[in-house]
Amino acid sequence: MANSTFKQQYIRNFSIIAHIDHGKSTLADRLIEETGALSEREMKKQVLDSMDLEQERGITIKAQTASLDYPAQDGEVYKLNLIDTPGHVDFTYEVSRSLQACEGALLIVDATQGVEAQTLANVYLAMENDLEIIPIINKIDLPSADVEEAKRQIEEVIGIDASEAIAVSAKTGEGIANVLEAIVHRVPSPKDRDDETLRALIIDSWFDSYVGAVALVRVFDGVMNKGDKIRLMSNKIAYEVNDVGVFQPAPVSQKSLISGTVGFMICGIKNLRDLRVGDTVTLDRKPAVESLPGFREPKAMVFSGLYPVDSADYVDLRDSLEKLNMNDPSFTYETESSTALGLGFRCGFLGMLHMEIIQERLEREYDLDLITTAPSVVYRIHFKDGTMKEVANPSGFPDPVEITKIEEPTVRANIFMPEEFVGALMKLCQERRGLQEDMKFIGQGRVMLTYNLPLGEMVIDFYDKLKSVSRGYASMDYELAAFREESVIKLDVLVHGEAVDALSMIVHQSVAESRGRLLVKKLRELIPRQQFDIPIQAAMGGKILARETVKAVRKNVIAKCYGGDITRKRKLLEKQKRGKKRMKAIGSVEVPQEAFLAVLRLNEEN
Repeated sequence: MANSTFKQQYIRNFSIIAHIDHGKSTLADRLIEETGALSEREMKKQVLDSMDLEQERGITIKAQTASLDYPAQDGEVYKLNLIDTPGHVDFTYEVSRSLQACEGALLIVDATQGVEAQTLANVYLAMENDLEIIPIINKIDLPSADVEEAKRQIEEVIGIDASEAIAVSAKTGEGIANVLEAIVHRVPSPKDRDDETLRALIIDSWFDSYVGAVALVRVFDGVMNKGDKIRLMSNKIAYEVNDVGVFQPAPVSQKSLISGTVGFMICGIKNLRDLRVGDTVTLDRKPAVESLPGFREPKAMVFSGLYPVDSADYVDLRDSLEKLNMNDPSFTYETESSTALGLGFRCGFLGMLHMEIIQERLEREYDLDLITTAPSVVYRIHFKDGTMKEVANPSGFPDPVEITKIEEPTVRANIFMPEEFVGALMKLCQERRGLQEDMKFIGQGRVMLTYNLPLGEMVIDFYDKLKSVSRGYASMDYELAAFREESVIKLDVLVHGEAVDALSMIVHQSVAESRGRLLVKKLRELIPRQQFDIPIQAAMGGKILARETVKAVRKNVIAKCYGGDITRKRKLLEKQKRGKKRMKAIGSVEVPQEAFLAVLRLNEEN
């Protein structure tokens, strides 16, 4: 059905928000099935999670859309534009951009789990965008479901009215018809602004090898027609619109997109960097004066070096990062060289899961073998001359003599857990230099802890520790808080008197010695023995904190001497000694790749 037959009063733009694993993608499947957008043969589980990684891990990474035609009980046919959003904390920026294109949101709460950490974070994002929130209680088919308790938690913890919450089972399809009716009657329709100057917000963009860069847009003002000449407001470049249309969930071309619709736009753009998410599209001959408010630019918080195992793969790695960056512009990369690892890239990610996903996609989709250096965060360094510099790489850390103070980023973490784990989790947060801000009992034996934690302490394995301490029952959500002044230092590792740049890390002074001792002990096991002794030292500036020695392999040069004069044996031993001394002076030590991985595993063993 052509889009022009739907007036704004029959269009509904909504998204689905929830904590991880509460059934967002399954509910999307049921809505698609119920409206008949896909036949039974075309349907599969999590139909909108198109990436292999999404299917395997059972999580949504990229937000997806589907336009559904729904004949309501009042006899009218409505166009429901569904935007499926990710639930994981690292992809919050995907959620924020999706919500900006909607007028309503379905908030899913698991009837067996109640309100979780991400539920809260996503509701606040929806409230910031003034969306109509419809609470939905899912998984009522499970024997342990408690709908009334879930309603009480929605009212108490989130503070929204749950008297009209809809109980459903996305698995069996029970209650889905009520959800569709609620969308029609409770989500406001977009305003009719067809007569105004064209303004459309780019919500997402990706690269297609056949048609070039594709933009997912929400038209706020005016009409976008096929053949129009449009202009991007950030860089003033003009393009001709080759195609517009909607996803049902397969792409369907149309003549135009009227105000209030969400659809795709293809303009033959070769470079995805020109299609900046959050940019405004307007007409070239009659441009809008003011651009639409774009949303917060995603800011990389975790940095790590990526190096090819075989240095000949460097060019392949560069090309792969460029292609991947086209599909996911939220990570950054720049070239970097290391004496130990050769040429590579310093990459910035939104969080640890984001880093893992990018790494796995590089290894899997582009068939690369990679070495990853220990993740680090951005530190603000204030110098004596009054200037300030942001440093994310230990190799860029300046001389401590020039520094007045160092600030490190902190996060405000909300942790939800059964009350029996409170003690263990408070201990974990305190070990990681956390400051307690709040503690609430939210009923059903559940507690919400709020802590201010340094991001640097969280990046390596905090989430894994949280899950193991709570036997998997705790859930966490965090947002960036302020930078706070801390005494952090750069810990260097010297192998045979030479600093190995890829092994250095930025740590807090209180743990520097124990971390250094642990690291050199680990390296002693991993560095192969040579013909001479190899000292391995952990140093802080000029001060050595810990030392281990890899003992030399010694050839028995006097094995062939049977009895006889001792001077002959001494002569051979002296000759060996001189040779070893010379070897020690000019010998270089090869640090194996396992040593770099040992840095990543340090905290786990700690």
